Amino acid sequence: MPQTEALQARFRAAHTQVLGVSVDSKFSHAAWGASLGGISFPLLADFNPKGELAQKLGLYLEGAGITDRATVLIDSAGTVQYAESTGPGGQRDIEALAAECERVDGGGTPTEDVPAAPGTAAGVLYVRSNCGPSRFTQEALANLHLSGIQVKNVSEDSAAAGALDKASGASQAPCLVIGGEATSEHPAIIAKLVAASVPL
Repeated sequence: MPQTEALQARFRAAHTQVLGVSVDSKFSHAAWGASLGGISFPLLADFNPKGELAQKLGLYLEGAGITDRATVLIDSAGTVQYAESTGPGGQRDIEALAAECERVDGGGTPTEDVPAAPGTAAGVLYVRSNCGPSRFTQEALANLHLSGIQVKNVSEDSAAAGALDKASGASQAPCLVIGGEATSEHPAIIAKLVAASVPL
């Protein structure tokens, strides 16, 4: 993963959104990402039903209960352009993968025209202490590395509670406010965070 992280600008130049997918839970993903010092691309949990996405791609190893270590490139029309397996213990050649993304993209974008990294959306995520939905949204935010989103805890900060009331007209948390628009249900908040993390 550090090699993939190091080439993120090159992947963005080839209009490629990198996603990590495994049958591990979101909690395992959060701990693993943190152990690497953080990563800037989303990790998707193919957890329940276990391996459903991997099965659809022919990558689920039923006997072992894990997915094959594989790379799949899907273009914007949803067509698989490239697939390669290295086996469960294999190593990917990230340089070759970046070159394949550039080939699929038709050469990529000149370096000076590389789109900005995702995660620059400005907004505020209001959360509450000891609140499951607040914890879920904070985990999603950490996983997506949206640096422009501030987190304010309304249980610990009365000014934040007042700002939440003013921004949303209610005291419900979690609540995400981006561009003056408030979103208060945690599945909708996570969907907005995911959308904000994808380069245009």
